Amino acid sequence: MRDPDPGPDQEPAEPAEGPVTARRATLSGRKRAGAALAVACAAAAVGACALGSGGGSPDAKAPTRKGPVAVEVSAGACGRGWSGAAPGPQVFALRNTSATPAEVYLTDVATGAVHGELEGLAPGTTREMRVVLGGGSYAFKCLPDDADAVTGPTVKIAGAPGGGGPAAVPVTQHDLIPVALAHQRWITARTLELTGRTDELKRAIDDGDLSGARKAWLSAHLVYERMGAAYDAFGDADEAINGSGPAPSAAGSAEDFEGFHRVEYGLWHGEPAASLRAPADRLAQAVHALRDSWPQERLDPGQLGLRAHEILEATAQSELTGRTDYGSGTSLATARANLDGTRELLTLLHPLLTSRYPDLPRLDAWLDRTQHTLDGFGADGHWTPLDRLGGPDRQRLNSDIGQAVELLAPVAAICDARRTA
Repeated sequence: MRDPDPGPDQEPAEPAEGPVTARRATLSGRKRAGAALAVACAAAAVGACALGSGGGSPDAKAPTRKGPVAVEVSAGACGRGWSGAAPGPQVFALRNTSATPAEVYLTDVATGAVHGELEGLAPGTTREMRVVLGGGSYAFKCLPDDADAVTGPTVKIAGAPGGGGPAAVPVTQHDLIPVALAHQRWITARTLELTGRTDELKRAIDDGDLSGARKAWLSAHLVYERMGAAYDAFGDADEAINGSGPAPSAAGSAEDFEGFHRVEYGLWHGEPAASLRAPADRLAQAVHALRDSWPQERLDPGQLGLRAHEILEATAQSELTGRTDYGSGTSLATARANLDGTRELLTLLHPLLTSRYPDLPRLDAWLDRTQHTLDGFGADGHWTPLDRLGGPDRQRLNSDIGQAVELLAPVAAICDARRTA
Protein backbone atom coordinates (compact mmCIF):
# COMPACT_ATOMS: atom_id res chain seq x y z
CA MET A 1 0.00 0.00 0.00
CA ARG A 2 1.33 3.41 -0.97
CA ASP A 3 2.20 5.88 1.74
CA PRO A 4 -0.20 8.81 2.02
CA ASP A 5 0.69 11.95 0.12
CA PRO A 6 2.99 14.28 2.04
CA GLY A 7 1.81 17.41 3.74
CA PRO A 8 3.99 20.47 4.28
CA ASP A 9 5.37 19.14 7.56
CA GLN A 10 5.47 15.46 6.67
CA GLU A 11 8.49 13.84 5.06
CA PRO A 12 7.22 12.27 1.82
CA ALA A 13 7.92 8.65 1.12
CA GLU A 14 10.48 7.94 -1.57
CA PRO A 15 8.86 7.43 -4.97
CA ALA A 16 9.35 3.93 -6.25
CA GLU A 17 12.40 3.53 -8.43
CA GLY A 18 11.91 2.10 -11.88
CA PRO A 19 12.82 2.31 -15.53
CA VAL A 20 11.02 5.64 -15.88
CA THR A 21 14.32 7.40 -15.24
CA ALA A 22 15.79 5.78 -18.33
CA ARG A 23 13.64 7.99 -20.48
CA ARG A 24 14.29 11.29 -18.79
CA ALA A 25 13.92 14.49 -20.77
CA THR A 26 17.09 16.55 -21.22
CA LEU A 27 17.83 20.25 -21.29
CA SER A 28 18.64 20.07 -25.00
CA GLY A 29 15.12 18.79 -25.70
CA ARG A 30 16.40 15.74 -27.51
CA LYS A 31 13.96 13.64 -29.46
CA ARG A 32 13.10 10.12 -28.45
CA ALA A 33 15.56 7.77 -30.16
CA GLY A 34 16.72 4.18 -30.24
CA ALA A 35 14.81 1.72 -28.15
CA ALA A 36 12.81 4.33 -26.32
CA LEU A 37 11.26 3.44 -23.02
CA ALA A 38 7.55 3.07 -23.56
CA VAL A 39 5.01 5.62 -22.52
CA ALA A 40 3.58 2.87 -20.37
CA CYS A 41 6.63 2.92 -18.14
CA ALA A 42 6.44 6.66 -17.84
CA ALA A 43 2.79 6.64 -17.04
CA ALA A 44 3.22 4.34 -14.10
CA ALA A 45 6.40 5.53 -12.41
CA VAL A 46 5.88 2.58 -10.07
CA GLY A 47 5.66 -1.17 -10.37
CA ALA A 48 7.05 -3.59 -12.90
CA CYS A 49 7.89 -2.40 -16.37
CA ALA A 50 9.73 -4.47 -18.92
CA LEU A 51 9.88 -2.32 -22.02
CA GLY A 52 12.73 -0.93 -24.06
CA SER A 53 15.90 -2.56 -25.30
CA GLY A 54 17.00 -4.23 -22.08
CA GLY A 55 15.65 -6.49 -19.38
CA GLY A 56 12.44 -5.88 -17.57
CA SER A 57 11.63 -5.52 -13.93
CA PRO A 58 14.10 -7.36 -11.70
CA ASP A 59 11.10 -9.06 -10.10
CA ALA A 60 9.59 -10.20 -13.40
CA LYS A 61 9.61 -13.92 -14.04
CA ALA A 62 11.27 -15.20 -17.18
CA PRO A 63 8.96 -15.75 -20.15
CA THR A 64 7.59 -19.25 -20.37
CA ARG A 65 8.59 -19.42 -24.03
CA LYS A 66 12.20 -19.95 -25.04
CA GLY A 67 13.62 -17.00 -26.96
CA PRO A 68 11.77 -13.97 -28.27
CA VAL A 69 8.76 -14.18 -30.57
CA ALA A 70 9.71 -13.01 -34.07
CA VAL A 71 7.25 -10.34 -35.24
CA GLU A 72 7.23 -8.66 -38.64
CA VAL A 73 6.95 -4.89 -39.02
CA SER A 74 5.69 -3.79 -42.44
CA ALA A 75 2.66 -2.26 -44.07
CA GLY A 76 1.54 -5.56 -45.53
CA ALA A 77 2.29 -7.88 -42.62
CA CYS A 78 2.27 -5.80 -39.45
CA GLY A 79 2.33 -8.02 -36.39
CA ARG A 80 2.68 -11.28 -38.30
CA GLY A 81 4.37 -13.97 -36.25
CA TRP A 82 2.57 -13.55 -32.92
CA SER A 83 -0.49 -15.71 -32.39
CA GLY A 84 -0.88 -15.87 -28.63
CA ALA A 85 0.77 -16.31 -25.27
CA ALA A 86 0.14 -16.90 -21.60
CA PRO A 87 -0.19 -13.83 -19.35
CA GLY A 88 3.05 -12.46 -18.00
CA PRO A 89 6.35 -11.21 -19.40
CA GLN A 90 6.70 -11.26 -23.18
CA VAL A 91 9.73 -10.70 -25.41
CA PHE A 92 9.28 -9.81 -29.08
CA ALA A 93 11.97 -9.58 -31.75
CA LEU A 94 10.57 -6.92 -34.07
CA ARG A 95 12.05 -7.00 -37.57
CA ASN A 96 11.35 -4.26 -40.08
CA THR A 97 10.92 -6.00 -43.43
CA SER A 98 9.84 -2.84 -45.24
CA ALA A 99 11.94 -0.28 -47.11
CA THR A 100 11.30 2.62 -44.73
CA PRO A 101 11.90 3.28 -41.00
CA ALA A 102 8.93 2.73 -38.75
CA GLU A 103 7.58 3.15 -35.27
CA VAL A 104 5.77 0.21 -33.74
CA TYR A 105 3.40 0.10 -30.78
CA LEU A 106 1.87 -2.82 -28.92
CA THR A 107 -1.63 -1.64 -28.08
CA ASP A 108 -4.63 -2.70 -26.07
CA VAL A 109 -7.36 -3.18 -28.68
CA ALA A 110 -10.17 -2.14 -26.34
CA THR A 111 -8.65 1.09 -25.02
CA GLY A 112 -5.88 2.04 -27.44
CA ALA A 113 -3.41 2.18 -24.53
CA VAL A 114 0.21 1.57 -25.49
CA HIS A 115 2.04 -1.17 -23.60
CA GLY A 116 5.30 -0.92 -25.52
CA GLU A 117 6.90 1.04 -28.32
CA LEU A 118 9.99 1.16 -30.49
CA GLU A 119 10.98 4.15 -32.58
CA GLY A 120 13.27 4.52 -35.53
CA LEU A 121 13.24 0.82 -36.43
CA ALA A 122 15.34 0.91 -39.60
CA PRO A 123 14.70 -1.33 -42.62
CA GLY A 124 16.23 -4.74 -42.24
CA THR A 125 16.93 -4.37 -38.53
CA THR A 126 15.64 -6.29 -35.54
CA ARG A 127 15.17 -4.98 -32.00
CA GLU A 128 13.57 -6.45 -28.92
CA MET A 129 10.49 -5.21 -27.11
CA ARG A 130 9.81 -6.50 -23.60
CA VAL A 131 6.40 -6.13 -21.98
CA VAL A 132 4.25 -7.66 -19.25
CA LEU A 133 0.71 -8.44 -20.40
CA GLY A 134 -2.40 -9.50 -18.55
CA GLY A 135 -5.55 -10.98 -19.97
CA GLY A 136 -7.04 -9.05 -22.88
CA SER A 137 -6.85 -8.34 -26.59
CA TYR A 138 -3.72 -6.84 -28.11
CA ALA A 139 -2.42 -5.83 -31.52
CA PHE A 140 0.75 -4.38 -32.97
CA LYS A 141 0.43 -1.06 -34.76
CA CYS A 142 3.07 -0.23 -37.38
CA LEU A 143 3.63 3.41 -38.32
CA PRO A 144 5.97 3.70 -41.32
CA ASP A 145 7.53 7.06 -42.06
CA ASP A 146 5.38 9.10 -44.44
CA ALA A 147 2.64 6.47 -44.56
CA ASP A 148 -0.56 5.66 -42.75
CA ALA A 149 -0.56 3.47 -39.67
CA VAL A 150 -1.40 -0.21 -40.07
CA THR A 151 -2.85 -2.32 -37.27
CA GLY A 152 -2.02 -6.01 -37.20
CA PRO A 153 -4.24 -8.92 -36.19
CA THR A 154 -5.78 -9.03 -32.74
CA VAL A 155 -4.23 -11.54 -30.36
CA LYS A 156 -6.19 -12.61 -27.29
CA ILE A 157 -4.54 -13.62 -24.03
CA ALA A 158 -6.72 -15.65 -21.74
CA GLY A 159 -7.07 -14.58 -18.15
CA ALA A 160 -8.52 -11.84 -16.03
CA PRO A 161 -8.12 -8.33 -17.41
CA GLY A 162 -5.33 -6.34 -15.87
CA GLY A 163 -2.33 -7.72 -14.12
CA GLY A 164 0.02 -6.57 -16.86
CA GLY A 165 2.54 -3.81 -16.98
CA PRO A 166 1.60 -0.14 -17.07
CA ALA A 167 0.09 1.40 -20.18
CA ALA A 168 -1.30 4.75 -21.28
CA VAL A 169 -3.43 6.08 -24.11
CA PRO A 170 -1.18 8.16 -26.40
CA VAL A 171 -1.30 11.93 -26.29
CA THR A 172 -1.53 13.41 -29.79
CA GLN A 173 -0.55 16.73 -31.29
CA HIS A 174 -4.24 17.52 -31.54
CA ASP A 175 -4.63 17.02 -27.77
CA LEU A 176 -1.79 19.44 -27.07
CA ILE A 177 -2.77 22.31 -29.38
CA PRO A 178 -5.34 23.83 -26.94
CA VAL A 179 -2.74 23.63 -24.17
CA ALA A 180 -0.21 25.43 -26.33
CA LEU A 181 -2.68 28.16 -27.27
CA ALA A 182 -3.68 28.72 -23.65
CA HIS A 183 -0.05 28.92 -22.55
CA GLN A 184 0.68 31.28 -25.44
CA ARG A 185 -1.95 33.66 -24.05
CA TRP A 186 -0.48 33.37 -20.55
CA ILE A 187 2.99 34.21 -21.87
CA THR A 188 1.56 37.20 -23.72
CA ALA A 189 0.31 38.63 -20.44
CA ARG A 190 3.71 37.98 -18.83
CA THR A 191 5.54 39.85 -21.64
CA LEU A 192 3.42 42.90 -20.88
CA GLU A 193 4.16 42.59 -17.16
CA LEU A 194 7.85 42.05 -17.89
CA THR A 195 7.99 45.20 -20.01
CA GLY A 196 6.52 47.33 -17.24
CA ARG A 197 8.83 45.91 -14.55
CA THR A 198 11.92 46.29 -16.75
CA ASP A 199 11.02 49.90 -17.50
CA GLU A 200 10.86 50.52 -13.75
CA LEU A 201 14.34 49.04 -13.41
CA LYS A 202 15.69 51.26 -16.18
CA ARG A 203 14.11 54.39 -14.66
CA ALA A 204 15.65 53.66 -11.26
CA ILE A 205 19.10 53.28 -12.83
CA ASP A 206 18.64 56.40 -14.94
CA ASP A 207 17.72 58.30 -11.76
CA GLY A 208 20.75 56.95 -9.90
CA ASP A 209 18.53 55.11 -7.39
CA LEU A 210 20.57 51.92 -6.99
CA SER A 211 18.64 50.71 -3.95
CA GLY A 212 15.38 51.04 -5.87
CA ALA A 213 17.03 49.44 -8.89
CA ARG A 214 17.96 46.34 -6.89
CA LYS A 215 14.34 45.88 -5.83
CA ALA A 216 13.10 46.52 -9.35
CA TRP A 217 15.68 44.10 -10.77
CA LEU A 218 14.43 41.19 -8.66
CA SER A 219 10.80 41.95 -9.45
CA ALA A 220 11.43 42.04 -13.20
CA HIS A 221 13.76 39.06 -13.25
CA LEU A 222 11.28 36.80 -11.46
CA VAL A 223 8.61 37.61 -14.03
CA TYR A 224 10.98 36.41 -16.74
CA GLU A 225 11.88 33.26 -14.83
CA ARG A 226 8.22 32.26 -14.59
CA MET A 227 8.10 32.19 -18.39
CA GLY A 228 10.56 29.29 -18.66
CA ALA A 229 8.27 26.99 -20.64
CA ALA A 230 8.50 29.40 -23.60
CA TYR A 231 12.27 29.99 -23.68
CA ASP A 232 12.77 27.77 -26.73
CA ALA A 233 10.38 29.97 -28.69
CA PHE A 234 12.18 33.19 -27.71
CA GLY A 235 15.18 32.49 -29.91
CA ASP A 236 17.94 35.11 -29.70
CA ALA A 237 15.80 37.21 -27.36
CA ASP A 238 16.51 34.82 -24.49
CA GLU A 239 20.26 35.39 -24.77
CA ALA A 240 19.79 39.16 -24.88
CA ILE A 241 17.43 39.18 -21.89
CA ASN A 242 18.90 36.52 -19.63
CA GLY A 243 22.22 35.73 -21.24
CA SER A 244 25.11 34.68 -19.07
CA GLY A 245 28.65 33.47 -19.39
CA PRO A 246 31.06 32.18 -16.77
CA ALA A 247 30.24 33.92 -13.51
CA PRO A 248 32.89 36.62 -13.06
CA SER A 249 34.52 37.41 -9.75
CA ALA A 250 34.05 40.78 -8.10
CA ALA A 251 37.24 41.94 -9.75
CA GLY A 252 36.57 40.26 -13.11
CA SER A 253 35.23 41.52 -16.40
CA ALA A 254 31.54 41.97 -17.06
CA GLU A 255 31.92 42.25 -20.81
CA ASP A 256 31.02 38.70 -21.75
CA PHE A 257 27.38 38.56 -20.72
CA GLU A 258 24.24 40.62 -21.15
CA GLY A 259 20.70 41.14 -19.95
CA PHE A 260 19.48 40.70 -16.40
CA HIS A 261 22.69 39.06 -15.23
CA ARG A 262 24.84 41.93 -16.52
CA VAL A 263 22.71 44.42 -14.61
CA GLU A 264 22.67 42.14 -11.58
CA TYR A 265 26.46 41.96 -11.55
CA GLY A 266 26.77 45.74 -11.57
CA LEU A 267 24.10 46.38 -8.96
CA TRP A 268 25.65 43.99 -6.46
CA HIS A 269 29.32 44.70 -7.21
CA GLY A 270 29.42 48.42 -6.59
CA GLU A 271 29.22 49.74 -10.15
CA PRO A 272 27.99 53.33 -10.43
CA ALA A 273 24.63 54.02 -12.04
CA ALA A 274 26.35 55.68 -15.01
CA SER A 275 28.03 52.43 -16.06
CA LEU A 276 24.76 50.50 -15.79
CA ARG A 277 22.64 52.78 -17.95
CA ALA A 278 23.77 51.25 -21.23
CA PRO A 279 23.27 47.59 -20.11
CA ALA A 280 19.86 48.49 -18.64
CA ASP A 281 18.89 50.23 -21.84
CA ARG A 282 19.89 47.22 -23.94
CA LEU A 283 17.93 44.97 -21.60
CA ALA A 284 14.83 47.16 -21.92
CA GLN A 285 15.14 47.20 -25.70
CA ALA A 286 15.37 43.40 -25.80
CA VAL A 287 12.32 43.04 -23.55
CA HIS A 288 10.29 45.46 -25.68
CA ALA A 289 11.33 43.56 -28.81
CA LEU A 290 10.16 40.30 -27.26
CA ARG A 291 6.81 41.83 -26.32
CA ASP A 292 6.32 43.13 -29.87
CA SER A 293 7.40 39.94 -31.64
CA TRP A 294 5.72 37.41 -29.39
CA PRO A 295 2.25 37.56 -31.03
CA GLN A 296 3.84 36.18 -34.22
CA GLU A 297 5.55 33.28 -32.44
CA ARG A 298 4.04 29.85 -31.84
CA LEU A 299 4.79 27.42 -29.08
CA ASP A 300 5.54 23.87 -30.17
CA PRO A 301 2.78 21.74 -28.60
CA GLY A 302 5.04 18.71 -28.60
CA GLN A 303 7.55 20.41 -26.29
CA LEU A 304 5.19 21.35 -23.46
CA GLY A 305 5.50 18.17 -21.41
CA LEU A 306 9.25 18.22 -21.86
CA ARG A 307 9.43 21.83 -20.69
CA ALA A 308 7.39 21.05 -17.57
CA HIS A 309 10.16 18.65 -16.58
CA GLU A 310 13.08 20.72 -17.86
CA ILE A 311 12.32 23.84 -15.83
CA LEU A 312 12.87 22.19 -12.46
CA GLU A 313 15.64 19.97 -13.79
CA ALA A 314 17.51 23.12 -14.84
CA THR A 315 16.75 24.66 -11.45
CA ALA A 316 18.46 21.75 -9.72
CA GLN A 317 21.47 22.06 -12.01
CA SER A 318 21.80 25.85 -11.95
CA GLU A 319 19.98 27.67 -9.17
CA LEU A 320 20.73 25.04 -6.52
CA THR A 321 24.42 25.10 -7.45
CA GLY A 322 24.76 28.90 -7.52
CA ARG A 323 25.85 28.87 -11.16
CA THR A 324 23.40 31.63 -12.11
CA ASP A 325 24.04 33.93 -9.14
CA TYR A 326 25.86 37.07 -10.28
CA GLY A 327 25.83 38.72 -6.89
CA SER A 328 22.22 39.21 -5.82
CA GLY A 329 22.00 36.08 -3.67
CA THR A 330 18.50 35.44 -5.01
CA SER A 331 18.90 31.94 -6.41
CA LEU A 332 16.13 30.65 -4.17
CA ALA A 333 13.78 33.38 -5.38
CA THR A 334 14.55 32.26 -8.93
CA ALA A 335 13.87 28.64 -7.96
CA ARG A 336 10.51 29.71 -6.56
CA ALA A 337 9.65 31.51 -9.79
CA ASN A 338 10.68 28.45 -11.78
CA LEU A 339 8.29 26.40 -9.67
CA ASP A 340 5.50 28.84 -10.51
CA GLY A 341 6.25 28.38 -14.20
CA THR A 342 6.17 24.62 -13.85
CA ARG A 343 2.87 24.63 -12.03
CA GLU A 344 1.26 27.00 -14.52
CA LEU A 345 2.04 24.59 -17.33
CA LEU A 346 0.99 21.54 -15.32
CA THR A 347 -2.37 23.16 -14.61
CA LEU A 348 -3.01 23.22 -18.35
CA LEU A 349 -1.76 19.65 -18.82
CA HIS A 350 -3.78 18.23 -15.91
CA PRO A 351 -6.80 17.14 -18.01
CA LEU A 352 -4.52 15.04 -20.20
CA LEU A 353 -2.57 13.59 -17.29
CA THR A 354 -5.41 12.70 -14.92
CA SER A 355 -6.33 9.45 -16.68
CA ARG A 356 -2.79 8.64 -17.85
CA TYR A 357 -0.52 9.26 -14.87
CA PRO A 358 -1.52 7.45 -11.66
CA ASP A 359 1.12 9.31 -9.65
CA LEU A 360 -0.21 12.75 -10.57
CA PRO A 361 -1.63 13.38 -7.06
CA ARG A 362 1.74 12.42 -5.63
CA LEU A 363 3.49 14.84 -7.98
CA ASP A 364 1.14 17.62 -6.88
CA ALA A 365 1.89 16.83 -3.24
CA TRP A 366 5.65 17.01 -3.88
CA LEU A 367 5.29 20.34 -5.65
CA ASP A 368 3.25 21.64 -2.70
CA ARG A 369 6.00 20.56 -0.36
CA THR A 370 8.71 22.14 -2.52
CA GLN A 371 6.77 25.39 -2.61
CA HIS A 372 6.38 25.35 1.17
CA THR A 373 10.12 24.75 1.60
CA LEU A 374 11.11 27.57 -0.77
CA ASP A 375 8.64 30.01 0.79
CA GLY A 376 10.40 29.49 4.10
CA PHE A 377 13.55 31.12 2.70
CA GLY A 378 11.96 34.38 1.55
CA ALA A 379 9.86 37.17 3.04
CA ASP A 380 9.05 40.74 1.95
CA GLY A 381 11.34 40.54 -1.06
CA HIS A 382 14.34 39.34 0.96
CA TRP A 383 15.72 35.85 0.30
CA THR A 384 18.26 33.73 2.08
CA PRO A 385 21.39 33.43 -0.11
CA LEU A 386 22.12 29.89 -1.15
CA ASP A 387 25.48 29.81 0.63
CA ARG A 388 23.83 30.70 3.95
CA LEU A 389 21.53 27.71 4.07
CA GLY A 390 22.21 25.36 6.94
CA GLY A 391 22.94 21.72 6.26
CA PRO A 392 19.45 20.40 7.13
CA ASP A 393 17.74 23.11 5.06
CA ARG A 394 19.98 22.43 2.10
CA GLN A 395 19.34 18.69 2.32
CA ARG A 396 15.60 19.23 2.54
CA LEU A 397 15.57 21.58 -0.45
CA ASN A 398 17.69 19.28 -2.59
CA SER A 399 15.47 16.35 -1.67
CA ASP A 400 12.24 18.19 -2.43
CA ILE A 401 13.31 19.45 -5.83
CA GLY A 402 15.06 16.20 -6.68
CA GLN A 403 11.94 14.16 -6.01
CA ALA A 404 9.75 16.64 -7.88
CA VAL A 405 12.06 16.35 -10.89
CA GLU A 406 11.81 12.54 -10.76
CA LEU A 407 8.03 12.67 -10.70
CA LEU A 408 7.96 15.22 -13.54
CA ALA A 409 9.95 12.94 -15.85
CA PRO A 410 6.86 10.85 -16.71
CA VAL A 411 5.01 14.04 -17.69
CA ALA A 412 7.63 14.65 -20.37
CA ALA A 413 7.24 11.10 -21.66
CA ILE A 414 3.45 10.93 -21.52
CA CYS A 415 2.99 14.29 -23.26
CA ASP A 416 5.47 13.51 -26.02
CA ALA A 417 3.02 13.63 -28.94
CA ARG A 418 2.56 10.29 -30.71
CA ARG A 419 1.06 9.30 -34.01
CA THR A 420 -2.11 7.26 -33.95
CA ALA A 421 -2.88 7.14 -37.66
